[in-house]
Amino acid sequence: MTQLQFNHQLHDYSGSLQSFALNFTKDIEDANDLVQDTMLKAVTYYSKFKEGTNLKGWLFTIMRNTFINNYRRMVKTNTLITQSEDISSANLHYSATRNEVESKFVMGDIHKALATLQPEYYVPFIKYFEGFKYHEIADELNIPIGTVKTRIHVARGILKKYLKTYAKDLTMADA
Repeated sequence: MTQLQFNHQLHDYSGSLQSFALNFTKDIEDANDLVQDTMLKAVTYYSKFKEGTNLKGWLFTIMRNTFINNYRRMVKTNTLITQSEDISSANLHYSATRNEVESKFVMGDIHKALATLQPEYYVPFIKYFEGFKYHEIADELNIPIGTVKTRIHVARGILKKYLKTYAKDLTMADA
């Protein structure tokens, strides 16, 4: 099949592609864009089309995959970027009042709190925080797994008391 014959057949299927795209998008403009993307990909990848293959099926597959990829891209973009209408006043206040200097103070307080921990609590807690499993910490420190869990629990309690002012700030920001 020549490129010209391929283009004519492609044009013949444009009506079917349009209605198929409308089933996906439910919007005429989005359907037109999807048909255009499909046609462009079909022309671009003409060399990949094998003679004897069902052209209509090939085009519908391109369209379906294009729609799915665009949808995934849109979902990923929307999860990374919060639209201004989606920001609640509490989140806006929280994001507007936080800055780098405040974060440095918080991190400084966290480091001070960690420094108050005795080594038998500090080491298992830090290992756990770094992603080690209880049994890995127990093996490395040569102590029972129950002792590891207890020390991590005690360390959390000490840190919680030391950093309780930040817990109050977080509950106020969540409200």
